[in-house]
Amino acid sequence: MKDYEIGAFTEGDYDEALALWKRTPGIGISEADSRERIASFLARNEGVSFAARWRETRELVGTILCGSDSRRGYLYHLAVDERYRMRGIGTALAERALAALKASGVDKCHLMVIAGNETGASFWRSRGWTSRVDIELYSKTL
Repeated sequence: MKDYEIGAFTEGDYDEALALWKRTPGIGISEADSRERIASFLARNEGVSFAARWRETRELVGTILCGSDSRRGYLYHLAVDERYRMRGIGTALAERALAALKASGVDKCHLMVIAGNETGASFWRSRGWTSRVDIELYSKTL
């Protein structure tokens, strides 16, 4: 039996998740991470975002937000509390989200790692993800 449990990420996880994201290097927080925007994201992408809780204390120790446009999936905010890393929580969260995407008919997924976040980049590379150097990402604030 694992020391943690993974369940659906819900609006009730928001306060603990935001605190985790704020203390996790490499996680960028913006207006898109407000309670209202996360609630909207979860409603549009039901059943593909997950939270990990430590079995003994019920403390939230990991998150992954996942969504899709029905063609491609996107992963955001994979975070595991530093005290609980190297226990398979990040891998389990990612696998759960990817399986949920696949079950919904999505067959390719993208994610973004902030430049300089070597911990994050190393995690994804070690799990078979490939850095795309053939595309450029552009953003515009609306």
